[in-house]
Amino acid sequence: FNLTSLTPATFILAGIPGMEKLHIWISIPFCSMYLAALLGNGVVLFVIRTERSLHHPMYLFLSMLAIADLMLSTTTVPKMLALFWFRAGEISFGACLTQMFFLHFSFSAESVILLAMALDRFVAICYPLRYAAVMTQSAVAKTGLVALLRSFCIIFPCVFLLKRLPYCGHNVIPHTYCEHMGIARLACADISINVLYGLAVPFAAIVVDVVLIAVSYVLILLALLKLPSRTARQKAFNTCSSHVCVILLFYIPAFFTVLTHRFGQEIPHHVHILLANLYVLFPPLLNPVVYGVRTQQIKEKVVKVFICPK
Repeated sequence: FNLTSLTPATFILAGIPGMEKLHIWISIPFCSMYLAALLGNGVVLFVIRTERSLHHPMYLFLSMLAIADLMLSTTTVPKMLALFWFRAGEISFGACLTQMFFLHFSFSAESVILLAMALDRFVAICYPLRYAAVMTQSAVAKTGLVALLRSFCIIFPCVFLLKRLPYCGHNVIPHTYCEHMGIARLACADISINVLYGLAVPFAAIVVDVVLIAVSYVLILLALLKLPSRTARQKAFNTCSSHVCVILLFYIPAFFTVLTHRFGQEIPHHVHILLANLYVLFPPLLNPVVYGVRTQQIKEKVVKVFICPK
């Protein structure tokens, strides 16, 4: 019996179960946050691209972060809004797998970029005399390549793990977008490999990133305490604080979402879906704000480019 015949041609995204009557109202803040994220990250990319004085590793990593944020939100939000506004919940099997791939791919890539930014601050503060030799344009380009390759190698197997499953006509996904386990749970077969791979491999990679970031900032903190000048300590602390805020904005919602899915069975399903939607909106929305407000160079260049172009 050909199991591929049990693969549905299309899936149906159900939105937020139990809150269908509120979809239009929910779409208003979601659309506003998405447009603000597009504007904020677009401004960051434009300013870094046009101002040669910002062509340094820290700002190049920031531009990579903005691209990853745009990918994370754009992969999910337009289809989500189409579902809310026009009840266009139908999505082909191939398109669903593509959305799943780019959703998890952008998350993994952003984690690598945040690690690279932490290592950049570590070298700048702990080994300032070696900074120019270590953090070259070539090193930044290689970091971007590593982010792409690692994310691809981790996430691409999920596509094959899902394509091998029979779905027996089950095609309604109680979510606003396609994600790995949401698709796998529709299968009428053993999905233990999907559960093991989907939890262990990406989660282990993200945990390694978090541990390395934590180690970097412990070493940075120890180095800051040894600086003789209070002014130098304050300047270095201000440089790192915006990055720490971005790290917290990215990892805390992600881990909270994962843990509530695994251990929060008492939490209503629509709360899980709302949290998952906010997770793809908050980091892209707030990252440009954090860097724009807390980084003096970004503020100055934004004023120069948009307010006082002369």
